[in-house]
Parts: sequence; C-alpha cells; structure tokens
Amino acid sequence: MREEIKNWFMQAEEDLDTARYNLKGKKFYIVAFMSQQACEKALKAYLMLKTKKSFFGTHSLIELGKQAKAPENIMNFLRRLAPEYTISRYPDVTDTLPYENYNLEIASEQLGRAEEVLKWLKLKIKE
Repeated sequence: MREEIKNWFMQAEEDLDTARYNLKGKKFYIVAFMSQQACEKALKAYLMLKTKKSFFGTHSLIELGKQAKAPENIMNFLRRLAPEYTISRYPDVTDTLPYENYNLEIASEQLGRAEEVLKWLKLKIKE
C-alpha cells in the first residue's frame, strides 16, 4: 500500500480518536466534526487504493460513499454525518452557535456512525 494511502487512513483513525477524546471532554460539536473528518479521510484513502487517484475534489461524504460503492447502511451513516462538515463549525449555518446544537446523545450517535464507517472501510482495504 502506498505511503500516501497509509497516511490518509492513519489520520482518519487519529481524527476518530480525537472525537472520542472530545466526547469525554464534553466538546460535543468537535466530536461531530471530527467524526465527519475521519470518514472523509478514510473514504479518500480507500478510493486512492482502488482508483489509483490522489485527488477527489469533494468533501461530500455522500459522493465519496457512492464512489466507494458503500452499502445502504453505510450510506445512511454518511448521510447523517455529511452536514457536520459545516453545521458543527460555522455560526451562520443554523440559528444557533455550533456548540449549542450538540449534546452527549447526538455526539455519541455521530461517533458511533463514524466508527462503523471506518470498521467497514478497514475490511474493504484488506480485500
């Protein structure tokens, strides 16, 4: 496996670990964002492996999931995580501040979704 691919997947795993850390620290909006980021980077690593490309020109988890031919259960996780790219960071996206949009339940759900996506991608990479 190319070093570039390993680096993308290792960073995805680190992002997931950062999400877990912030769950304990009750920084729930960061959990949501880092969960989205972990999925994006892991999907890109997988697509680099399968397509031999290094650039995908999108941050869309839905588009990346389609390119990866993700099964419907994984696509459902990606659909739920996709908006976190913006709503967890920017105060002008919703009527509230990003950190006010999250609690333990929401953050835990997003983290769980990301963990399932990365688990699926690890299996796919080993194929």
